[in-house]
Amino acid sequence: MHVFKFGGASVKDAQGVRNVAGIIRQQDPKQLLVVISAMGETTNALEQLTWAYLRQQPDVHSLWQDIRAKHEQVINELSGSNPAIFEPVFELFVDIEATLSQEPDAYSPPDRIYDQLVSFGELLSTRIVNAYLNQSGLDSYWVDARRLIRTDDSYREGKVDWDQTCEYITDTLAELLDTSVVITQGFVGSTDEGNTTTLGRDGSDYTAAIFAYCLDAESVTIWKDVPGVLNADPRWFDETVKIDQLTYQDAIELAYYGATVIHPKTIKPLQNKEIPLYVRSFLKPEEPGTVIGNFEKRLPIPSFIFKMNQTLISLHPKDFSFIAEENLSKIFGQFAEYGIKINLMQNTAISFSVVVDNQPERLARLLPQLQEDFRISYNEGLELITIRHYDEKTIDRVLVNKKLLVEQKSRYTVQLVVKDLG
Repeated sequence: MHVFKFGGASVKDAQGVRNVAGIIRQQDPKQLLVVISAMGETTNALEQLTWAYLRQQPDVHSLWQDIRAKHEQVINELSGSNPAIFEPVFELFVDIEATLSQEPDAYSPPDRIYDQLVSFGELLSTRIVNAYLNQSGLDSYWVDARRLIRTDDSYREGKVDWDQTCEYITDTLAELLDTSVVITQGFVGSTDEGNTTTLGRDGSDYTAAIFAYCLDAESVTIWKDVPGVLNADPRWFDETVKIDQLTYQDAIELAYYGATVIHPKTIKPLQNKEIPLYVRSFLKPEEPGTVIGNFEKRLPIPSFIFKMNQTLISLHPKDFSFIAEENLSKIFGQFAEYGIKINLMQNTAISFSVVVDNQPERLARLLPQLQEDFRISYNEGLELITIRHYDEKTIDRVLVNKKLLVEQKSRYTVQLVVKDLG
């Protein structure tokens, strides 16, 4: 069987949904599981709605109405002679509005409420796609991924219980895949208690890998708006080159350092069972794209990864003690407690610096804890540039009109923290 994953850009509007349906129709409808993300920028919009709801801001209603209107527009453009087939979408609207009509549960952690609300993006998109496929004459079956993917209660970054998850997936889908295309959601799971969790932003790739691993899939295909894996993000780099083949190791390294084309957790489950991963263009589905697999040939060209909106935090012990194991253990423990991933770290005898994504809500909780033992200085609005298989020419190329704050080199990788001078 095969697993397809379509991201938000592929289903951002009615024409996108039609295009996805066209790609699915070209496949054998049996033994195909399709993972779909929220439409377009819906996840960002739901995040904004969630924070407004938690703070009980007056714009909660208008934020929700904007989200609802965009989905209704897609439904209106897709609905044919049987608009009632989209009724499950309107039932989800009712569920969301019921939640928003109540005050936030004071005893429920904000991250738990976040998962409950933001997960509706995937539920809405998959209900719409499934309804359209059935309306178009293709037999598809909608499955709630929250019933299948079991996680702990690390809200916003749920850790998968692989044994339970594989048991639920195989028991539910093994026979179903013999008769129908299965449509399900990326990004979501649930706890043993039935509370919705999410797997981390852009976690739909990871979801596809989870299903593929549990079902012993022949392949996974991630459909993107780029022709394959490029050596740089075309948003930040003028001249990009498509990479035809990548080893699992190079793909893991690129994802770890922030390459947005693949979620960092995606590769390992596939590597464990040697399942190839294809990255192809939904705009040009006839082209082969990039294949990631068990190859011997390493990455042939330098690859550039740009992470924007970074914060550089430097810690200095108040008692001028060395940055040793005891201090590092405390620092890492506090970063882990507040769910903040460190993108780069560097230390001297009496200072420790890290670069992290700018997450104001989480940093606002972390920094007061760190200030109990450390003096803190930080810079915001920075870029983290990572180059795999670099040389000095490639470094000079990315430092034009940039102020270099931190440089860290290994044999194959250089990381540069810079501030834009433009």
